[in-house]
Amino acid sequence: MNDELQELKNLGKTSAQWLHAVGIHNANDLRRLGAVSAYQAVRARGFRASKVLLYAIEGALLGVHWNDLPPGHKAQLNDRLDQT
Repeated sequence: MNDELQELKNLGKTSAQWLHAVGIHNANDLRRLGAVSAYQAVRARGFRASKVLLYAIEGALLGVHWNDLPPGHKAQLNDRLDQT
């Protein structure tokens, strides 16, 4: 099966399954929702995703490995997450 989400950097089978379960089926869906909202949707569905998923989604949207996101960028994501 060709899964567009799994073709994005950082996203594997499990993260793609979680995203599908919350209605995110392709890169456009992911871009529309954004990393923070997508991560929140996964967590709200009861999946035990760590913050690495948040960084992985953001990295997927930017086309970089999640660990290459600058610490300041990760801090901004965490701040946005805390504000919601």
